Amino acid sequence: MSLRTAQRASLVDQVIDQLKEQITSNSWQMHAKIPTETVLAEQLGVGRNTVREAVRALTHAGLLECRQGDGTYVRATSELSGAMLRRLRAAEQLEILEVRRALEVEAARLAATRRTEDDIVRIEAALDERERAWERGEPNAFVEADLAFHVAVVHATHNLVLIDLYEDFSAALRASITAAGTSLNSTYIPHEAIARAIAAGDAAAAEHAGHACMEHILISLTDAQELSI
Repeated sequence: MSLRTAQRASLVDQVIDQLKEQITSNSWQMHAKIPTETVLAEQLGVGRNTVREAVRALTHAGLLECRQGDGTYVRATSELSGAMLRRLRAAEQLEILEVRRALEVEAARLAATRRTEDDIVRIEAALDERERAWERGEPNAFVEADLAFHVAVVHATHNLVLIDLYEDFSAALRASITAAGTSLNSTYIPHEAIARAIAAGDAAAAEHAGHACMEHILISLTDAQELSI
């Protein structure tokens, strides 16, 4: 996606909108370094001060991150994701998991009543990748595959608000896991029951399986915290 020369009036706002579009459209991908201030000013046809103000605003919103002596990087894909990222950095893992439980259990229940055949295929593919990542002993890949499975389940709800909310939350959760230098997969927790219940259209079973999965994770985390005391 190419940048357009900014028009007169509210130049900073126009530049903010265009830079934000680069982020939300994935023209600038997560964690990617964006063009320099000089390059952006030339592409947009504005002064460097205007670009600097726009970048500062997006940094404050949590979408960009300025690294001294290195450059500016994409940090989040929306203001909500950026806000969640800031909040999760200060949150306890138990608090984060309790929010995950609320979202994922309801998503499993809704998915069982609304999923399409394509949704089932995506959920099963994500489940297979999760299993392979675990068998390979790759923690980072397993975290990604686990989140991808739950994203597939959330998409099967066809609730656009829930989809946007969970994707923003999962992006912030991923960053939180990385920043903490830990993962939630110290104990293997099967997800087949969730996928099977959704495929069967059994909302009660899907809700039960989702709840059991999250309870297992919460108990494991609580036990680990007690051992560290």
